[in-house]
Amino acid sequence: MLTRLFYIALLCLLSIPAGATQINEGYAFAVLGEPKYATNFSHFDYVNPAAPKGGDVTLSAIGTFDNFNRYALRGNPAVRSDALYDTLFTTSDDEPGSYYPLVAERARYPDNFAWMEIDINPRARFHDGSPVTASDVAFTFSKFMTEGVPQFRLVYKGASVKAISRLTVRIELATPAKERILGLLTLPILPQAFWQDHKLSDPLSRPPLAGGPYRISDWRMGQYVTYSRVKDYWAASLPVNRGRWNFDTIRYDYYLDDNVAFEAFKAGAFDFRSESSAKNWATRYSGKNFTAGYIVKEDQPNTSAQDTRWLAFNIQRPVFADRRVREAISLAFDFEWMNKALFYGGYKRVDSYFQNTEYAARDYPDAAELILLAPWKAQLPAGVFTHIWQPPLSRGDGFDRNNLMKALELLRQAGWELKDQQLVNTHTGKPLRFELLLSSAGNNQWVLPFRHNLERLGITMEVRQVDNSQFTNRRRSRDYDMTPVVYSASPWPSSDLQILWASAYVDSTWNAPGVRDPVVDSLIGQIIRHQGDKQQLLTLGRALDRVLTWNQYMLPMWYVASDHLAWWDKFSRPTMRPVYSLGFDNWWYDINKARHLPAARR
Repeated sequence: MLTRLFYIALLCLLSIPAGATQINEGYAFAVLGEPKYATNFSHFDYVNPAAPKGGDVTLSAIGTFDNFNRYALRGNPAVRSDALYDTLFTTSDDEPGSYYPLVAERARYPDNFAWMEIDINPRARFHDGSPVTASDVAFTFSKFMTEGVPQFRLVYKGASVKAISRLTVRIELATPAKERILGLLTLPILPQAFWQDHKLSDPLSRPPLAGGPYRISDWRMGQYVTYSRVKDYWAASLPVNRGRWNFDTIRYDYYLDDNVAFEAFKAGAFDFRSESSAKNWATRYSGKNFTAGYIVKEDQPNTSAQDTRWLAFNIQRPVFADRRVREAISLAFDFEWMNKALFYGGYKRVDSYFQNTEYAARDYPDAAELILLAPWKAQLPAGVFTHIWQPPLSRGDGFDRNNLMKALELLRQAGWELKDQQLVNTHTGKPLRFELLLSSAGNNQWVLPFRHNLERLGITMEVRQVDNSQFTNRRRSRDYDMTPVVYSASPWPSSDLQILWASAYVDSTWNAPGVRDPVVDSLIGQIIRHQGDKQQLLTLGRALDRVLTWNQYMLPMWYVASDHLAWWDKFSRPTMRPVYSLGFDNWWYDINKARHLPAARR
């Protein structure tokens, strides 16, 4: 029998014409390597498939909100509104870049991923009970291409998404690219029946028709929003959802100030808090509710790629056009003193755009990197080829004279000089001054010592704090000299880097410094072409890291080496935490634990 099957298979292969495209069928996909979970997996390893459903949880958000459309080009969307919609496939949280079926069932594709045909699960439904069809998927793509952010249109220029039957959609790319076609698998599926009468670029004053595990059930604009679990959610028993989405309701209360939110948490106004301030974690998590065991606090070390904090120079402003000026200002940022005096040693210094990954440029450039960068030698800082970039290191006493002297020399080389304790341009006589744009909702203890060090150099840094809405609008219009940014973790050098750094995306709010650099463009272009090739990506990622850091486009601040978590003790959680997320959506309300809390806190 086995021999007969072998010959049948061989004859089928021989019957394929020379040069014909091999068509594959897949259940799951991975950008690098193979997906962790096999076709017949029952649930992710980091969930409890038997977790009970029920209970209510209250969380916090800082700032305010004025609409329910996460994709609007103006306004502040409600927290979690990006999770209202189902997607064709979904990712796992314990591996980078893998995709598993959600609305989709399977897909067919050629080896080069020039196109993909995806079969939709006939059981898939929106919240009003209407079916999810291929037309909804095609409509969604068209909506993002015509009314979404311009970055999306640039990435998928020339691509098409068409419904070829009621439950089959075909994606075609202008240029074959595995990662780019996989990126469309997690595009939210918008119900055409609702969105054909609304512009994707406009805010929504009421919740839209959606299709995920939760729907918005209650809100007061700018103050709170409540999500209720969809009890008859069609996908609840799928492997990717089993053991997840366990709370009956999730309410987010908004606070204009994080200090007010913290006091509210200690009093029991909400249930779970991830602490971003190392000082708060070291000094303020105490009191009767902690002593009584009502509130649990826990440090969870981070070993995966981490979000990092930087200060972005708007290099399109003349004051920051010279790399030497940017480097000099970075020398005035005394992280060692701040970490000790303000943050109780709770942070680590950022030294890479691929923090905590093998793509960080941790050593001298190897032969492959030198060959790659050699054609650009005249356009790159000399240190790219001869040194390992490190952020400035101070003595930690708050006045590092050596660093300030280095900064003054760099400024002198860039055409600035000290006159009457003020740094002025040698050609124009204008003083060096700039504005730091901050959100009033942030924790900004570091600003005053940074400004004081700049004053020692004769530099004036004006500080402008605005509310969350103004901050968002000014970021979108690049109306700032310098502003803090959170640089999202990159487990590998993906094609998303073009949105963050490429010249074509200079108007993107994610390209915060406004970089237009042919070297960066070339490296990112090669990164896009070599997606899936681990060895090439190692060389390209490290080379890009060197170019970005040596060009001083952003001032490195810090990242949190551990997650600082606290919660009222009424939850249970799986034994394993996923590597790439907190995993709070896998927790569940534990009625036995809650029984021991004061009645008002259960």
